Amino acid sequence: MLHLDHLVCGARPFRLEADLTVAKGRIAAVIGPSGAGKSTLLNTIAGFQPPTSGHILWQGDDLGPLAPGKRPVAMLFQDGNLFPHLDVQTNVALGIDPRGRLDADGRARVAEALARVGLDGLGGRKPGTLSGGQQSRAALARILVQHRPLILLDEPFAALGPALKADMLDLVADLARAQAATLLMITHDPEDARRIADDTIVVGNGRADPPRPTADILDNPPLVLQDYLAASA
Repeated sequence: MLHLDHLVCGARPFRLEADLTVAKGRIAAVIGPSGAGKSTLLNTIAGFQPPTSGHILWQGDDLGPLAPGKRPVAMLFQDGNLFPHLDVQTNVALGIDPRGRLDADGRARVAEALARVGLDGLGGRKPGTLSGGQQSRAALARILVQHRPLILLDEPFAALGPALKADMLDLVADLARAQAATLLMITHDPEDARRIADDTIVVGNGRADPPRPTADILDNPPLVLQDYLAASA
């Protein structure tokens, strides 16, 4: 269970408040206007940005004192963060060891992850030789080998076409559920949320609201979401 206990994050004059709980194993979309603080929220949970006040609790343990690499969190950013000079299998191996040095078990984990995301046999390729969808799959494989129980996605599939994005959303949802991981996914597209998210967190007006069932919140959106969806139409 992820609990944000009276969390306040952001740098002045920006301020975002969150007091909410995401149940273990749930997939939650994070949606709201640009600049509302969605990425700030995920970066604070991951430890890349310190909170102003409050606490981030995972299974009752305070994550505040922990460095990003020590938290039970894996985060996938918009650009995937693949190193272009390294081949795909080495990029994925960095999820296990930051030096990319693996024993036989680690190499087997990398091979299994590549197979699960549909990149079997492509581990020796450089990212620049792959399609956009294949690069997204490689970045996802690096998340997979980490076996972290909390996965954060900051719109990693936004640049993909509709059909390919749908495939990637289905894949990440399947992988998260197979690992019983909790997943928070930033999106600007309500259909992304409707496709895979159990719950949705609306961010706007300086606040991240507690999650509600996705169908309920999209069928009966609060005012801040109504305004956002109308502006995006």
